[in-house]
Amino acid sequence: MQIYISGSLAFDRIMTFPDKFSNHILPDKIHILNVSFLVNGLVERFGGTAGNIAYNLSLLGVKSTILSQVGKDFAPYDKRLQEYGLAVDGIRTIEQEFTAGCYITTDMSDNQINGFNPGAMKYPCQYDMSRIDSSDAIGLIAPGNINDMLEHPRYYREQGIPYIFDPGQQIPALSGDQLKEAVCGAEILIVNDYELEMIKKSTGMTKAELLENTAYLITTLGENGSIVSCGNKDTAVGVVPASEVLDPTGAGDAYRAGLLKGLSLGKTVAEAAKLGATCATYAVEFKGTQEHSFSLKEFTERYESVFGPLE
Repeated sequence: MQIYISGSLAFDRIMTFPDKFSNHILPDKIHILNVSFLVNGLVERFGGTAGNIAYNLSLLGVKSTILSQVGKDFAPYDKRLQEYGLAVDGIRTIEQEFTAGCYITTDMSDNQINGFNPGAMKYPCQYDMSRIDSSDAIGLIAPGNINDMLEHPRYYREQGIPYIFDPGQQIPALSGDQLKEAVCGAEILIVNDYELEMIKKSTGMTKAELLENTAYLITTLGENGSIVSCGNKDTAVGVVPASEVLDPTGAGDAYRAGLLKGLSLGKTVAEAAKLGATCATYAVEFKGTQEHSFSLKEFTERYESVFGPLE
């Protein structure tokens, strides 16, 4: 099975402020805020929804094609992707822009001030979708360029290619009609419980109506696992215990990679979700979205410790 992942590629630039923001912000002067925080250096990590999912899939022994856009500073990320054997021919380079970047400053109370520069993500990836073999492919549309999030589902529907719609943090950027169009015809809609409520409110559709227009709805619930819904049946999928929880960021993308791995093996959606739960647990054990790793043997042992034999 050929897997195509539409979504963002980004650099996460993380800084730590060795104090509390509250000690340097005067509440009575908030209307003329002008502050500067001296940080303890900067750590740059690879991220973005498409990059994170593809990275986790590579750990699971599955190669995928990323459909995304990057800027003139992408070289180190490009090198990393190719080291993991990931296809980069679906990535468009916008020479006048920087790759999307998130700038995160965290204080000693774990408060954050973030800035996000979409950079190249403002442009569609313009991949020639006709290159996709419709008889042996699946697409996943993760948060990224809005045009791609609308055009790729249309193409998949027209060609009869199953796809997973994962709008995530881009839900507010899509109108109710746009969300409804992308959801209708999807094989799987995957969201967390808060995002599900946002989609219902924006589209005016109930959960039952969503399930009349997509084969499966997966609702992730963080530490409470996930629910796979089909028709009027809900199947609960438990969590796999982590050795320690350091950072939940990236767990959702890891879950999606495990889900895709399961589907590529011909498993049912509920069975594939168990692989998703297993993959997610590795992500939370490290700070950053692509800092963890595991062997297939380690993955299988962790899966089987909770769900039984992986056949």
